[in-house]
Amino acid sequence: MDLKTTYMGMELNGPLVASAGPLQEDLDKLKTLQDAGVSAVVLWSLFEEQISHEARALDYYLEHGTERFAESLTYFPEADTYKLAADDYIEHIRACKDAVDIPIIGSLNGVSAGGWIDYAKQMQDAGADGVELNVYYIPTSSSLTADRVENVYVAILEAVKESVTIPVSMKLSPYFSATANMLQKLDAAGADGLVLFNRFYQPDLDIDNLEVKPDLQLSTSYENRLPLRWIAIMHGRVDASLAATTGIHSGEDLARAILAGADVAMSTSALLTHGLDHAKTMLDGLTAYMDGKEYESVQQMKGVLSQKHCAEPAAFERANYMKTLGSIDLTRTFE
Repeated sequence: MDLKTTYMGMELNGPLVASAGPLQEDLDKLKTLQDAGVSAVVLWSLFEEQISHEARALDYYLEHGTERFAESLTYFPEADTYKLAADDYIEHIRACKDAVDIPIIGSLNGVSAGGWIDYAKQMQDAGADGVELNVYYIPTSSSLTADRVENVYVAILEAVKESVTIPVSMKLSPYFSATANMLQKLDAAGADGLVLFNRFYQPDLDIDNLEVKPDLQLSTSYENRLPLRWIAIMHGRVDASLAATTGIHSGEDLARAILAGADVAMSTSALLTHGLDHAKTMLDGLTAYMDGKEYESVQQMKGVLSQKHCAEPAAFERANYMKTLGSIDLTRTFE
């Protein structure tokens, strides 16, 4: 069974990638992920706020920009308590490259080009095989138009692409008014990969203490339906690699992602929930599925259920929504 795939021009041994998360801080865990079959790793995000140490700039974001980030700055630890300082992050990339043979992808999180350009270069110099840009931006101002918001993403991508030669991916939220058009814009701007979709960590409201508090809920398999839908729609419409993320928990989830048209599927919640060896369980499940359907390779099954190849393309659009609503058995529901 051939599980090989290509992501952002990199030849990978399999379609399972560890997405940005805390597991990658420990080199022993990184080795375990490699041994379990994970074919590449995205390191946790280096935040723009870690790059910009000037007190005035940091104060500005803390006071005026908290609503822009899913991981709201109000909930960030003080600058000196971040997991790793920016320079230490670069050194960690070097350590990761010495520890494992699989590709290491750095991650940058912010809302402006700023120090990203310099640190993208440093990531490349440290041996990173690629950079993932996580533009974690929630436009709450009513004066911002869709075009202005979209241009932020395109401008950041173009600036980083001009500064490095390693592949660059964009990790996106699903909250664009014209998602297909936006993805094609980024593809035209040179994105080597499109990672669909990021989860905005929604704060909870503590009604007893009248406080806003952070609340991290790990994903479930049900949540992969949104990224799978858009990957199925975009397969064959962009040159950039497509990565499914959010809700990838099982071999069946991996199979769905590939059938939709994903080049890779990324997971962290499943590994945090079930342990690092769960990566092997997921890949074994994928292999069992492929064997049952007589697929000999990932390439053979990729995109089989995409909109481009689907016998009923409307299944991804409005017609299927109406059909689903019409299928509800109200008699059974209210028994």
